[in-house]
Amino acid sequence: MDLRIMIEPQQGASYDTQLRLAKAAEELGFGGFFRSDHYLTMSGDGLPGPTDAWVTLAGMARETSTIRLGTMVTAGTFRLPGPLAIQVAQVDQMSGGRVELGLGAAWFGAEHAAYGIPFPAQRHARLAEQLEIVTGLWSTPVGSRYSHEGRYYTLKDSPALPKPAQSPLPVIVGGMGPKRTPELAAKYANEFNAPFRSAVDSGEQFGRVRAAVVAQGRDAGEMVLSHAITTVVGADDAAVTRRAAAIGRDVAELKQNSAAGTPAEVVDTLGRYAEAGATRSYLQILDLDDLDHLELIASAVAPQLR
Repeated sequence: MDLRIMIEPQQGASYDTQLRLAKAAEELGFGGFFRSDHYLTMSGDGLPGPTDAWVTLAGMARETSTIRLGTMVTAGTFRLPGPLAIQVAQVDQMSGGRVELGLGAAWFGAEHAAYGIPFPAQRHARLAEQLEIVTGLWSTPVGSRYSHEGRYYTLKDSPALPKPAQSPLPVIVGGMGPKRTPELAAKYANEFNAPFRSAVDSGEQFGRVRAAVVAQGRDAGEMVLSHAITTVVGADDAAVTRRAAAIGRDVAELKQNSAAGTPAEVVDTLGRYAEAGATRSYLQILDLDDLDHLELIASAVAPQLR
C-alpha cells in the first residue's frame, strides 16, 4: 500500500505551513503530498485565508525533490481547460516530473459565490470535455496542432504547448457515480479514487471501474485504485483522544467512519481497503501543525502495509 498525505488548507494554512508538512512527508518516505482545491473554508474562520492549489504546488515543486505532488482534486470550474493544461505542464516541468492531476466537477457553490466564480449547471458534462481537452493537448505531438469543438469549449489550431515532463502525466478521476464516473476514469485516467467511503462501498466501485476499463479496451491492471480517508493515529487511547479533539472530532465517530486509533487499529482499517482492491491510500491529515503525527504514521503504520 502506497501511503500519501492529503491536506485541506482552505481550513486555514499558509504556504509555509503546507511546505513544512510537505517536506516532513518527503523526509519520512510518504509517496505523495496532495492538497484540496478550495477557496473557502467549510468551518471556522479559515485564517490566514485560502491559497491557490497550483500556485502552492509550483512553489513546492522547487522546494522538494522526490515526493509526488498533486491535487485531490482540482475544481473544473476554477480554470479553463486550456490554461489548466499549461499550468499543470509547467509545474510538472518545475518538479522534474513529479506532478499528478486530480480533476473533478466541483461541488461547493458557496466558494464560487464568495469569489465571483461562475457555478454552471451540467458540471459533470463539462468535466468530460475538460478531461478530453487537457489530455488531448498533452498528447498532441510537438509540431502538430490540436483543435476541439465541443458543447462547452472550442479550441482552434492550438500548438498544444508546453508539454509536461512526464508522458503521460498521471490523471486521477474519483467519485462514486455508478456509471458515468467509471467510464470517465476508464477513458482518461491513470488512477481512480474512491473518496471517503467504506471499504465495502469502495470495493464495489472498484469493480465497476475495472469493468469500465476492460470495456474501453484497456488492461484492468493499468488502473491504480486508491481511496481517501481521514486519519488520526495515536500511540495510545489518550493520544488518539487528544488528536481527535484538536480537529474537533469525536473518537467514536472517527473510528467508525475513518482510519483512527492506535497504529494496530489503523493498519487493520487500511488493510480492509487493500483487501477491497486499493493499492494507494490518501491519508487526510487535518492538524497541519502536528508533525509528530506524520512521524508516528511513518514509523508505526507504513512499515506494516508495505
